[in-house]
Amino acid sequence: MANLLAGKSGIVIGIANERSYAWHIAKSLTEHGATCAFTHLPGERNEHRTRRAVNAMGLEQPWLRPLDAGKDEEIEGVFAAYAKDFPRLDFVIHSIAFAERDLLQVGKFITTPRAQYLSAIDISAYTLLAFARAAQPQMKASGGGCILAMSYYGAEKVVPGYNVMGVAKASLECTARYLASEMGQDGVRVNIISGGYLRTLASSAVGGTGSMEEEVEKRAPLRRNVEGSDVGGTATFLCSDLGKGVTGETIYVDCGVNILGA
Repeated sequence: MANLLAGKSGIVIGIANERSYAWHIAKSLTEHGATCAFTHLPGERNEHRTRRAVNAMGLEQPWLRPLDAGKDEEIEGVFAAYAKDFPRLDFVIHSIAFAERDLLQVGKFITTPRAQYLSAIDISAYTLLAFARAAQPQMKASGGGCILAMSYYGAEKVVPGYNVMGVAKASLECTARYLASEMGQDGVRVNIISGGYLRTLASSAVGGTGSMEEEVEKRAPLRRNVEGSDVGGTATFLCSDLGKGVTGETIYVDCGVNILGA
């Protein structure tokens, strides 16, 4: 396998288990020669779950730190700790989102309270800006790099049950474009991968997705569901020098579902 990322290193934020998109991205990045550092949600249980997933990639002693992304001081602390241990920062993978599970049900969008609406945008979208700000000094010193976040088609079209998460992901995609515009002068590229439906801890919280896998397999132009490795490969391309001319984009990796009119 070609070492597209040999000599590059960065942070992967958002691995929950071996099914998450962040895991598939990290697996592909490391297979192509990258060195990855990782964060986990606070708490021993979350650390154990993330560590087990990282170990499954063959990484026995990973750089792993707790992170509450709702606190700016913790974000700054993680990036400062990374800078002490790694000489360069070539990529940041943002694969986190949050919304209350009971709000992600069909017909429940109108019931979304103000606080929960703002919380979803804070964790799912504002954190991309916060990560970019914390990463900027070291990434600039490294000669540029790639910041990459995960979205879903529900940011553009109505997906029943996606609700406030769709609003948050739309904000995420717009945030990426503004960051791409400001950070491009330092050689930093900011892109979004809009992955197709994959059964994960996050997607299982969304009501109305019970038959989605079957429907996608029937209707998608490629007549199959997306696989984690599809997204991992796209992330590897974007983080490598092969993607050096791509920034501010939302790239769909969903077997073509997004092109369908109905």
